[in-house]
Amino acid sequence: MLRYAADWRTLFFVAIYCSLVFTIFYLWETLVMWQLILLFIAMCNMSFFSAVMVHNTIHCPIFKQRWLNKLFQYVLSFCYGHAVSAFVPGHNFSHHKYTQGEKDVMRTTKMRFKWNLLNQLFFFHRMVFDITRDEKAFAQSMRKVKPAWFRQYIFELLFFFASQAVLAYINWKAFLIMVFLPHHYGVWGIVSVNFWQHDGCDPNHRYNHSRNFTGKVLNFFAFNNGFHAMHHNRPGLHWSLLPAWHQKYIAPNIHPALEQKNLMGYLWRTCVYPGKRVTYDGKPVVLPPATKDADWITELKINAHKFELGAET
Repeated sequence: MLRYAADWRTLFFVAIYCSLVFTIFYLWETLVMWQLILLFIAMCNMSFFSAVMVHNTIHCPIFKQRWLNKLFQYVLSFCYGHAVSAFVPGHNFSHHKYTQGEKDVMRTTKMRFKWNLLNQLFFFHRMVFDITRDEKAFAQSMRKVKPAWFRQYIFELLFFFASQAVLAYINWKAFLIMVFLPHHYGVWGIVSVNFWQHDGCDPNHRYNHSRNFTGKVLNFFAFNNGFHAMHHNRPGLHWSLLPAWHQKYIAPNIHPALEQKNLMGYLWRTCVYPGKRVTYDGKPVVLPPATKDADWITELKINAHKFELGAET
């Protein structure tokens, strides 16, 4: 059933999210403040982990059968907070193909606050309108080019909004606090990782284009997404294989400063103290002139055998 046995972890995390939702709604009236706080923190983390699973599955669907992958994307849409297929245009086509260029809708050079902490905190809110614009344009293009993907996208949206409406009808307070807000956190988190993974890196270098975080705890919960350089070099490589491939192909060639063991330590140094925005080799980041996003959709040619479209690949 599964292409890789490691994805039992993926299914386990999905089961935890769904179990938490059921528990919260079932026990809502009996929960005391400390329990609500702990459950809110848990739901925020599980929403982010769900976003990571969305990222993984649009690159490398987990099941051998296409119908199961299509069904699984409905479930992930419920856990993630948006249609899974919506992740495809901005990430697979824009960000991966044109990393840090004018056609990368999530390039970090759009952020121009002098205080680097603000660049990290508001990265998602700066990108969200551009991402949404390209999502809509891409969907319209796919309506003609690959209608099967477009139908999957629309049905995921319908399923997601319907499921959220049901939860809000059952208990709007529980929905707002324990589902809606954590979903926003999860989406904020998965988009914001682009800043710490790419800012100050060299997009034209074969190895120094991405920053890696190799801590074991982080990569257990983030499904090895800390090994980002290898992921960019082989986007379709299953997440369970990233550490071994990283050690073989990336670690011997990458600049040592792009190998970070502790994410929290890195964020403290770059965003809080001393909080300087520097390149991977310690030089101040020099931002290019601000430019509008270049159009990449009108020239797009879809070949399902070459591009990753999630369940429709």
